[in-house]
Amino acid sequence: MKNYLLTPGPTPVPHEALKAMARPIIHHRTPRFQAILKEVEEDLRYVFQTKTDVLIFSSSGTGAMEGALSSLLSPGDKAVVVRGGKFGERWGELCSSYGIEFIPIDVEWGKAVEPQDIKKILEEDTSSQIKAVYVTLCETSTGVATDIESIAKITKPFGAVLVVDAISALGAVPLKTDEWGIDVVVAGSQKGLMIPPGLSFVSLSQKALGLVQRSRLPGYYFNFSAYKKAIEKNDTPYTPAVNLIIGLNEALKMIKNEGLDNVLNRHKNNARAVRDAVRALGLELFAPEAYSDAVTSVKVPEGVDGGRLVKTMRDKYGVAIAGGQAQLKGKIFRIATMGYITAADLDVCIETLEKVLQELGYRFTKGAGVKVLKESLK
Repeated sequence: MKNYLLTPGPTPVPHEALKAMARPIIHHRTPRFQAILKEVEEDLRYVFQTKTDVLIFSSSGTGAMEGALSSLLSPGDKAVVVRGGKFGERWGELCSSYGIEFIPIDVEWGKAVEPQDIKKILEEDTSSQIKAVYVTLCETSTGVATDIESIAKITKPFGAVLVVDAISALGAVPLKTDEWGIDVVVAGSQKGLMIPPGLSFVSLSQKALGLVQRSRLPGYYFNFSAYKKAIEKNDTPYTPAVNLIIGLNEALKMIKNEGLDNVLNRHKNNARAVRDAVRALGLELFAPEAYSDAVTSVKVPEGVDGGRLVKTMRDKYGVAIAGGQAQLKGKIFRIATMGYITAADLDVCIETLEKVLQELGYRFTKGAGVKVLKESLK
């Protein structure tokens, strides 16, 4: 039985990247690896839409998130944290672990933050203690997309830097780092970039680099200054995940060959088709007003066991989608459309969803979801 992976990370890995990662390992302090690293760096700037260096870490996205706190702030600094899901909450947890006082903006799960709420807090910070605003572009736990462009306009005149968790957004939804004026973008390898977990990335504006130079929080491995100096020499400060970077090189070439705008349009079309399909089954979107094109969250219909739905699709039919997290456990399910997930994968997913919903006693017009999906994908 073939396994279909439609979870919001890890996502499927294309054969080109798999084959590249299966090559015999090479030493990282060699011209051969440095040539690969140079190509990866250039293509990351293309996907990030930035002219600045992109730092590469051998860690999951959370490692780069931690660095975006420990390498930016100093004791006594304050931060603003937007918490509208599990990963927005993680920014607050990281602040607490480093003793950084933060002002939370708690947003109802399934909704997006109002940019003006951030502006109000920054305007009230007359002593300029707030040095960073932490937000999440695509809140994977809810399927919500945030209006980062508007938030960037708000933070620009203030001393605080805008830090964006784009781990499940980069390469899947529009993100114009330099044009919008985003100071720090954090990303990961296992989502839109189409390789396994294990790499994370950070881009830094000049404004953010100023904070890095002044930061006095303790840190070693995720020290942005060390990575910045190394990447300027086409090198890494510590041993990198060599074969992951080699695989990333192939995945980035695929994105560049397709064209970033085409990649984003493909995600947009696939996500719209999924939304249309689940509506055709009489299901309700969890985030109908601020949905992301990376992952679609759907309310579990009344009378259906949400946990059993996800488990049956995965264990009986080999189609992996994601359930809800925290207070949404058993209440929603999530279908990803990011990275190497294809229209054919989505067709199998919706067909299997219909089959399992029927097994669990939910009534709908059989075949309605698959029919609408196919029509929408045309």
